[in-house]
Amino acid sequence: MSEKTNNTAVPKRNMVYIISIAITFALVFWGLVSPQSFGAFAKILNGGLTSYYGWGYMLTMNLFVIFCIAVALSRFGNVRLGPDDSRPEYSNMSWFAMLFSAGMGVGLVFYGAAEPLFHFGSLPFGAEPGSVQAARDAIQISFFHWGLHPWAGYAVIAMPLAYYQFRHNAPGLISSIFIPLVGEEKVRGTFGKTVDILAIFATLAGITTSLGLGTLQLNSGLNAIFGIPKSLVIQIAIIVILAVLYTGSAALGIEKGIKVVADFNLWVCLLLMLALFLVGPTLPIVNSLMTGIGDYLSGLIKESFTLAPYGGKYESFLSGWTLYYWAWWISWAPFVGSFVARISRGRTVKEFVSGVLIVPALGSFTWFAIFGTSALHLELVQKINVSVAVLKDVSVGIFEMYSHYPLGQIMSVVMLVLIITFFVTSANSGTFVLAMLSTHGDLNPPKSKMLVWGILMAALAVVLLLTGGLQNLQTVSLAAAMPFSLIMVCACASFWKALKKEDKKER
Repeated sequence: MSEKTNNTAVPKRNMVYIISIAITFALVFWGLVSPQSFGAFAKILNGGLTSYYGWGYMLTMNLFVIFCIAVALSRFGNVRLGPDDSRPEYSNMSWFAMLFSAGMGVGLVFYGAAEPLFHFGSLPFGAEPGSVQAARDAIQISFFHWGLHPWAGYAVIAMPLAYYQFRHNAPGLISSIFIPLVGEEKVRGTFGKTVDILAIFATLAGITTSLGLGTLQLNSGLNAIFGIPKSLVIQIAIIVILAVLYTGSAALGIEKGIKVVADFNLWVCLLLMLALFLVGPTLPIVNSLMTGIGDYLSGLIKESFTLAPYGGKYESFLSGWTLYYWAWWISWAPFVGSFVARISRGRTVKEFVSGVLIVPALGSFTWFAIFGTSALHLELVQKINVSVAVLKDVSVGIFEMYSHYPLGQIMSVVMLVLIITFFVTSANSGTFVLAMLSTHGDLNPPKSKMLVWGILMAALAVVLLLTGGLQNLQTVSLAAAMPFSLIMVCACASFWKALKKEDKKER
């Protein structure tokens, strides 16, 4: 970067950073000084967003899936995210490992056994809770929540961002996506700053939610294995330790820190899946994977557009699960999208969509087929009631399931390690991206910025746990996702316009 570019970038970099820090400090301060009013506001906000904008989350996520498939199958599928002679920086294995670790991470571990068990005991689809049909429906809805939709949300940010960064040398900022729509002058002005601040807030919300979930599950695992009590003191201690780990690994950079931990995650994931596949109900797992994919594909359109116009039980299910997930994925999109863009230089649009949409979705299906089926098999075949514990506390699901299988204690300990490293990979890439977004898109941001954001994420997670636990964690994702979902729709339009312009110029 030239000296002139640095000089012109300073005001924008400082304003985005200062405003973002001020908003975050205000939230943390409010939560610490008046936790009751903070919690009450979060509850009202949560109800309002799910009631009045639930359709928006559903519609935009569907648009993202359609857009990704359309652009990959179009004449633009062979466009490279970089110069025409560029090639991928990372091997497919390392690329997938970083995609999977950053994009799903601790969420898969948290919900792998717990979500199917929860739906099995409390389904809104008409099947008798605890029945064979309920088990099948539970796997189907878990596949739906972790299938194409979340990855499409990441892709619609990552694709245009990689395109502008590496093909047109634009800064690594979310606002760069809007150059074809509003022009470079507005992107450098107030409009661009507003977009980047919203991206930072959404990233902060998504990572903080994951930090809270990881903390709750680690506390549950330590309680199940070592008898360490569940308490706020223990949870705050866990957050502090995790903050040191993810901030430190982010400071090491992608090659020495993030990539190494992501590769480790992939191998531990494969080891745990293989171990449970062998000691668990092997044949039912295979059958469940095949049946689940079939049910997922056959019900995809219906479930993608189903809301609750007449209220009832399905309305509470939507707000607690589907809409929460869609908001969570949207709030993760700026940081996962920025990180995925950073590691995807040189890939074609078609290759990118295949790698970001299809492969990780199949990985999620396999994970849920193994862990979800193993948990449901205990209920249906072995008549061991494990869903009751999960209905009381979702975070205990995977450890409750492990306790009834051979090598369960060993797998539980390994799972604790995986929870830590999965979260560290998500959070260190998030910390890296926050620092990047607040330093005018610097692809190698300063460590001082990473330290500041690492501390603030931990502080916000502590405040959310103190003022309302999981409910407030969900609310902060919903709040950040609403405005950013509109930005993502505009990103799709802008990217398509840029591709058409380049194609016309070449023709």
